[in-house]
Amino acid sequence: MNDAAPSANLIASDAVDVRFVAPHIVQIRMQDRASRNTFSEALTEGLMEAFARVEQEPECRVVLLTGYDTYFASGGTQEQLLNLSDGRGAFTDRALYSLPLLCPVPVVSAMQGHGVGGGFVLGLFADLVVLSRESIYTTNFMRYGFTPGMGATFILPEKLGLSLAGEMMLTANNYRGEELQQRGIPFPVVPRERVMAHAMELATALADKPRVSLVALKSHLTARLREALPGTVAQEVAMHAVTFAQPEVKERIARLFGA
Repeated sequence: MNDAAPSANLIASDAVDVRFVAPHIVQIRMQDRASRNTFSEALTEGLMEAFARVEQEPECRVVLLTGYDTYFASGGTQEQLLNLSDGRGAFTDRALYSLPLLCPVPVVSAMQGHGVGGGFVLGLFADLVVLSRESIYTTNFMRYGFTPGMGATFILPEKLGLSLAGEMMLTANNYRGEELQQRGIPFPVVPRERVMAHAMELATALADKPRVSLVALKSHLTARLREALPGTVAQEVAMHAVTFAQPEVKERIARLFGA
């Protein structure tokens, strides 16, 4: 395939759709409606497969990561959080959060819908980010009483600045994209109906560059992040061992999840 045609499907499932939407631009669309794009087994497996496929696709020069309707990604499921509170597993069992960072080609995160907890973190690990004015973005880990994971304590200060990142993680408050724009975040924030178009403009600007050059430059630009991330993640896992063990946390997850 020398010039991939738009809409050429690579993977199609109920949870994740992967296709060329323009020459050299692959869209990974999270669309697990049954789970509202929480990190269900179907969505997790689909994303892992999608990024593995992109890595092996020579015609892909840029990835466009997006969700469906008013949902970008919604973080861990209630079952996953309860398992963590019981000491079963860790978020590092499957390093979903770092897929955009480790993807060899640039990733544009078109966060047209709500980004919640690990879902917001996933989007921030992209190289370029576009937010929606109307959508809610939150790192709501502390709402349930446990400390942030998924690399949140690493990528939020990196992308949003220490002050705003600290506020978002400590308070676990919801923030509309418009409010984050007023707070000076360094990403474009546009009306929801314009998010995909704006992200496509960015992707198109990247897609006419040689893949080899894009891969080389991304590797250079992200080297410090890739080197530093594991140490912070290890600290997050250590905090989880303490904070998830509190009985109050399990009660909060059972009572507040989805409310």
